[in-house]
Amino acid sequence: MAHCVTLVQLSISCDHLIDKDIGSKSDPLCVLLQDVGGGSWAELGRTERVRNCSSPEFSKTLQLEYHFETVQKLRFGIYDIDNKTPELGDDDFLGGAECSLGQIVSSQIITLPLMLKPGKPAGRGTITDFLGKSDPFLEFFRQGDGKWHLAYRSEVIKNNLNPTWKRFSVPLQHFCGGDPSTPIQVRCSDYDSDGSHDLIGTFYTSLAQLQAVPAEFECIHPEKQQKKKSYKNSGTVCVKICQVETQYSFLDYVMGGCQINFTVGIDFTGSNGDPSSPESLHYLSPTGVNLWSVGSVIQDYDSDKLFPAFGFGAQVPPDWQVSHEFALNFNPRNPSCPGIQGIVDAYRQALPQVRLYGPTNFAPIINHVARLATQAAHQRTASQYLVLLLLTDGAVTDVEATREAVVRASYLPMSVIIVGVGGADFEAMEQLDADGGPLRARSGEAAARDIVQFVPYRRFQNAPRETLAQTVLAEVPTQLVSYFKAQGWAPFKPLPPPAKSPAQAPQA
Repeated sequence: MAHCVTLVQLSISCDHLIDKDIGSKSDPLCVLLQDVGGGSWAELGRTERVRNCSSPEFSKTLQLEYHFETVQKLRFGIYDIDNKTPELGDDDFLGGAECSLGQIVSSQIITLPLMLKPGKPAGRGTITDFLGKSDPFLEFFRQGDGKWHLAYRSEVIKNNLNPTWKRFSVPLQHFCGGDPSTPIQVRCSDYDSDGSHDLIGTFYTSLAQLQAVPAEFECIHPEKQQKKKSYKNSGTVCVKICQVETQYSFLDYVMGGCQINFTVGIDFTGSNGDPSSPESLHYLSPTGVNLWSVGSVIQDYDSDKLFPAFGFGAQVPPDWQVSHEFALNFNPRNPSCPGIQGIVDAYRQALPQVRLYGPTNFAPIINHVARLATQAAHQRTASQYLVLLLLTDGAVTDVEATREAVVRASYLPMSVIIVGVGGADFEAMEQLDADGGPLRARSGEAAARDIVQFVPYRRFQNAPRETLAQTVLAEVPTQLVSYFKAQGWAPFKPLPPPAKSPAQAPQA
């Protein structure tokens, strides 16, 4: 709100008021008046009444406009209120004080002695005026069915006469019913904790007008406008930017032809234990329970149903060197397996041919998929998204390198799903899942978005396998949409097939 410095609020308190009530203390109220010339004073407002109190701190603030170029004489009157009538002539006067608004503004806090009349103090009574500021917030209402419906309420900016509110997004249908010409009412109010917010001003507009930025609107308080001929406004609201953006959904991208490419990485390290033991990751996997539940969902979104599958952490023949990225089918030129059943078959054949070893390094396989994701990103279309599923016992060794790999991958069209099998300590895995805040590499670089979903399998060991899939894949749609939205890529639309020439046209 520009030019809102003309609006100030006064917080008032008193000390040592005289007692006019017999057997009890006074019930004080403060009235604020302003000199309007010719010996006349106009009431600007009054506080609430505080019962049985000689040193009240009034909670209701008194609001008025400040004009630097004029002397604004103010008079504060304290009255003991003993009836329900608004007139003050039949209430006891406890004292008054006069000063200018300029005095209060320059000192921000001022304490004056209360006087019953010139030269006669009201005992030891004093009044203290604090210069307060508004706590403004905005409300947007759309018109519909002859009523005003709240479409958006901004945050409250505390103690500020020149607030800058955060950008916000609201569905177009909810904001204006989808019609840019629909009337919109904007109310600027001063927040009060008890809910009795004070109106600062109102203006009317439409989405079409808001889009003609920069746009400036005068906040008008109807009552003040009627009472004061010289009234102009209670401040102005400046709209710096207003845009209509298309928000594509996960379904939009999938129906637009986006392929979700599924890659599997299986932990073959010795920390998984004896493959014949029920506690081993490899005891569970031959049934395909982990792969089937997740892969059965993913495979519907991959047109060729060919899934690259890798193992890591094993000694691999013929040289028995430790590999952290070996093709499960032992074909490094084409590590893809036909469907989920193909992955399970390749896994069963690989298990007796390798030696479980270590360490457990995630970074190589994450970087491998990241290279493929980089190629997809270079197409600059929302046509491919990669999902890496890691099955592990959770005892990751290359923590820092993995964090670096995940941070880099967060800038690419890919997600990483980690299923922890067994009873190992999964703290390192949980740190990779950035739900608690942005993941950071050792260099300090923060991840662009959260791409890791970690799920401990033991929570689902006795649950239907569909339950695991639902949990593991829950974040993929949001992660996919967040990436393509950040790139500004609309759903991919493949080119239509070329029209057939007359020579190719079928004959009647």
